[in-house]
Amino acid sequence: MHSETIALPSATPGTRRTLTVQRFGTRGARPCVYLQASLHADEIPAMLVADKLRRILIALEADGRIKGEVILVPVANPIGLGQSALSHHVGRFDLDDGKNFNRDYPHLTDAAAERVADRLTDDAAANTAAIRAALAEALAACTPRTESEHMKHALLGLALQADYVLDLHCDLEAVMHLYTLTPSAEAFAPLQRLLGAQAVFLAEESGGDPFDEAVSRPWNELARRWPDKPIPMGCHSVTVELRGQADVEHGPAEADAQAIAGFLTHVGVLSGEPPALPEPLCQPTPLESSEPLVAPVGGVVVFRHKVGDRVPAGAVIADIVDPLDGTVTPVTTSSAGILYAHNATRFTQAGKRIAKVAGTTLRRTGPLLSA
Repeated sequence: MHSETIALPSATPGTRRTLTVQRFGTRGARPCVYLQASLHADEIPAMLVADKLRRILIALEADGRIKGEVILVPVANPIGLGQSALSHHVGRFDLDDGKNFNRDYPHLTDAAAERVADRLTDDAAANTAAIRAALAEALAACTPRTESEHMKHALLGLALQADYVLDLHCDLEAVMHLYTLTPSAEAFAPLQRLLGAQAVFLAEESGGDPFDEAVSRPWNELARRWPDKPIPMGCHSVTVELRGQADVEHGPAEADAQAIAGFLTHVGVLSGEPPALPEPLCQPTPLESSEPLVAPVGGVVVFRHKVGDRVPAGAVIADIVDPLDGTVTPVTTSSAGILYAHNATRFTQAGKRIAKVAGTTLRRTGPLLSA
């Protein structure tokens, strides 16, 4: 393992934060996989899985089994990791400006298109190399200002050159689930099965410019602009939701890391016999069919179902109890599916999301991700 440090520009005199990048295999070798943990810094399971994976990769590297390159950023958000308010960790949003750390990444398609238009040929490999270079040039032309923007810029720069990108997160209380671009569903089918994902969500644009789409969407969009040129998906990216925030245990983390290592073998980064794939626990569904359940009133939340339960349309997912007069307001789902996530807190305000169901019939529009 080769470890390097990227210093982030200091936001104020006397302070300094850094990103640690750990590289395995041969720099520049293919396939290349980039992984980062806890971009939402309060999503702790990802950092534990990254620790387990690092130990696996060190052993595999010693055995000469890394054919390509693996880039691991075990702590992707040192800014959020240090944020707290009244002893409560705030890792999802930047306390400086309130922005989500996993939103507002540069959308590089237009800038890359301008640079690559005269470089495209009838050679798919040459086009892949040209687009990677154009994306890097487009990112280099961006001018980050804040410490958070510099961090996003650095993370994106590391990931843009990879063939596969795994962004490790978790939800509040949830089962294992994945988000990826529609054209990448097949590429991540082995990962889905090895991790035992109970929901997989597909979209061509989910809204908000999250990290995973910043590295993969340009490939899909550029292929549509030049349908007469062979432009493959040069980067497949996925957001892996490692269950819930409280799911921090050695056993499951080790199993998740082994599953990821198995996926790396399936895509040829690691040598050896790929592990057998279990039967899938679900079929991918459109993200627009995921149903967020919103509290119509405020009060005490009493869930009637556990995450992972399959619920029918019209099921009462939770009761909201008014602690002043005992009024009970049911929250129901309009579509059948898996209750894949719900809030960890048991009190809500009116208009807040309290749970999510992986349905198939709903067709939402607009931004599809939670804030």
